[in-house]
Amino acid sequence: MAPHTLPQRFYTSEDVFQAEIDRFFFSRWVCVGRDEQVAKAGDFFLAEVAGESLIVTRDVAGALRAHYNVCRHRGTRMCAEQSGAFKDGRIRCPYHAWTYALDGALVVAPHMEPDFVRSDYPLHSVAVESWHGHVFVNLSKTPALLDLSLLAFDAWNMGELRMRKRISYDVRANWKLIVANYNECLHCPVLHPALNRLTDYMGADNAPPSTDWIGGTMGFKAGVETMSTDGKRRRAYLPGLSQTQRQQVVYYAILPNLLLSLHPDYMMTHTLWPRAVDHTEVVCELHFHPDETGPIDDAVEFWDLTNREDWGISEQSQQGISSRAYTPGPYSKREELLHAFDKIVESGA
Repeated sequence: MAPHTLPQRFYTSEDVFQAEIDRFFFSRWVCVGRDEQVAKAGDFFLAEVAGESLIVTRDVAGALRAHYNVCRHRGTRMCAEQSGAFKDGRIRCPYHAWTYALDGALVVAPHMEPDFVRSDYPLHSVAVESWHGHVFVNLSKTPALLDLSLLAFDAWNMGELRMRKRISYDVRANWKLIVANYNECLHCPVLHPALNRLTDYMGADNAPPSTDWIGGTMGFKAGVETMSTDGKRRRAYLPGLSQTQRQQVVYYAILPNLLLSLHPDYMMTHTLWPRAVDHTEVVCELHFHPDETGPIDDAVEFWDLTNREDWGISEQSQQGISSRAYTPGPYSKREELLHAFDKIVESGA
């Protein structure tokens, strides 16, 4: 008997949604940004993960740091700006001027008694790691190691690429529908005529799935050089790619929220931010080699069109699954990655 899609509650229940936020976004490694956003000591950006505001920064020793955006005095949220640089390398609460070093240590606490011990009140910090330029945080008190070593993507040198375009989308669909849509191309001939001209929708080579990622590769049709409005490549190949890598796109969902696609001449990322059971913010970024001065509109326009097609059908999926007429339907063998993802969701792994 063929495996079936998930029951309705996984896409419509508030209780299931909150449980998934705890399991997937509080207890797992979540991608929040890029190293280049905190290139220097004192640079920072805010990330909202599992409903919590976090400050991501770099200390004077060059180490990444992530702290809850909560003062240890009276709990005030300290940073309101989404990004910037801390003046004098200090994190200062705007309420009563409690001040912290970039590593979270409390260094100034006005009006406290002489026996007050500042070292007892550092900022509450969370685990933070970098993988090929992608910054991940884990809010668990005992996080497992971030281990993506089996993903052999070294040739793309992702850490040296630089973001040149960011587009945010507001998608009225459950986050899992976006992950599922990303991991199959059976819909491409129907939904994506521009994309379907460039790749063979039946030509995906899926890798064995794990509990941390699902994905694979897809080659180009004859004469196509990259994913763009016309399939023509206007930029140099990324250095270090093999001949095979120059002729394909690598698509991986690194669970729960990073959709990573590696192209011969650029990298695209999507990060997913569930805002409600039927509402997900998706941030799409295109990254290019720092020496690349060629145009990028051909890639940006192509993916903005394709993204909007995907978000529209994801919203229609949400609407249909919310109907009382919905019952789980059968997967085909070509939808094996979706079934693997469903099993992860059901098990809470």
